Order: sequence, then C-alpha cells, then structure tokens
Amino acid sequence: MTPEHGPRHPLAYKNEKFLATSEARSVRILSEYTYPLSQFRREKIHDTIVFFGSARIQDDSKLPDGSPHPLARYYDEARELARLMTVWSDGLANTTRRFVVTTGGGPGIMEAANRGAADAGGKTMGLNIALPFEQYPNPYLTPELSFEFNYFFMRKFWFAYMAKALVVFPGGFGTFDELFELVTLAQTRKLEKQLIIILYGSSFWNEVINFEALSRHGLISPADLKLFQFADDTETAFNLLRDGLTELCLKPEKDLPDEERLTPSIARSRS
Repeated sequence: MTPEHGPRHPLAYKNEKFLATSEARSVRILSEYTYPLSQFRREKIHDTIVFFGSARIQDDSKLPDGSPHPLARYYDEARELARLMTVWSDGLANTTRRFVVTTGGGPGIMEAANRGAADAGGKTMGLNIALPFEQYPNPYLTPELSFEFNYFFMRKFWFAYMAKALVVFPGGFGTFDELFELVTLAQTRKLEKQLIIILYGSSFWNEVINFEALSRHGLISPADLKLFQFADDTETAFNLLRDGLTELCLKPEKDLPDEERLTPSIARSRS
C-alpha cells in the first residue's frame, strides 16, 4: 500500500545535526550575538564594568611549602571592589541596570568579582567559554546573565561593546590577551567611547610588563601610557571608577532617543 505522504523532516533551525556542521557556522555565530542581546534587553542591562584576572588565584591559594600565596589577597580585594561598585551602581536613580559587574564567568578572580556583586545583592554577569580545563561557571552568577560561548571573538565582542570600565587584576595569558585587545581598541580609537582601564596591583604589572620601555623605544607613544591607571587598594580603585564613570557616563544623553537609552548601550565603532 502506497503511503499518503513522506516523512516530515525537522525544520532547519531545529536540526541539531545540521547546526553542528561547518555550513551552519554563521548561524551559530549569529546566535551568540542575538541570544545575549535578547537577555540584556529583558534584564534591562545598560552597560557593564568588566573584571579580568587569573582563574588560578583563589582566596586560599598556597605556595608549595604551604605558606599563603602572595597573590591570594587579590581574590578578597576583587570581591570587595565588586561589592562596592554594585552598592554604588544599584543606588543610582535609573530605570536600567548600570555598570553591572561582568567577568569571564569562571573561577579565581572572576569568581571573586561575581561573588562580591552577589554579596551586595546585585545582578552579575558571566561570559563563560568552554575550555579543556579551568573554565566552569562559578556559583555566584545571576542565572539569567550566565552565558556559554563557543567562539572567543563573540565573547570578546560582548566584553568590549558593553563595558564602560575595565579592572584588570594579575593574570596569565588569557588576562593579557583580554587586556591588550581592549587597550588596542582604546589606543586606535576604534571605539567612540572612552573606556576607563585600571590595572590593579602596580607592583605586579610593572614587573611583568615594562610599559616605560615600550614608550622609550618608540613602540607606543608617551600619551598611550595615559590609557590606563594603576590602583593598589580597593578604596583607590573605587574612587577612580566612581569619579570616572560619573564624569563620562552619567551626564544626560540628550542626543539619544528614549528607546535607545533603554536598550543595551552597545558602543559605536568608528567607520
């Protein structure tokens, strides 16, 4: 007996086998743009403060001999700074969420910053990425703002385009990569906005990177050394962030329509 019709195949956007192919890569990339954007609008996230730093620095980190690790203090200080910023930002009179503490979503300094924001009762975001080691979402993320990325460049897009400030604690290759990408965007003025960049722990940063030598050899200009500031304690970092964000971001945006002010503040790039 001849059947009345053939089998119904799944719709293309529901076909998981197809979505995993190289032909569907563009769809996967687009999803890592549109899904976070929809969540930001739903949660009324206007902009962020990004915390970078090592996944390996824990509050109880020890040296091989069992003594406290000299970098372990940065966990507590990242936690406290994030708490202070969240208390301040949540106290602003605004219909959207301003300066939401955002991290890579993993352990270490990332966990500390998310934890501090959670201590203050605020929402806090994690842009996680699947790696063979280290990178699992920490337990302090706001569930609606916990994202998993496959593509590094899409994750970096959201770091750069929502951030009004960047606080960089000691870290390794990943932290360097994230720092220099954003410093380069600021240096080349590829972004129209002015980004506040704070390197936390001047002794560490001046030991591992000789910024003055880069300028002395003519590889960067002396003015490039003003793209970032140093802080060695939470009070100094908080004051730099609060004063800078107030000056740069809290003046009335009379040139923007109401609708744009209520959606995520995605930075415009220069053409």
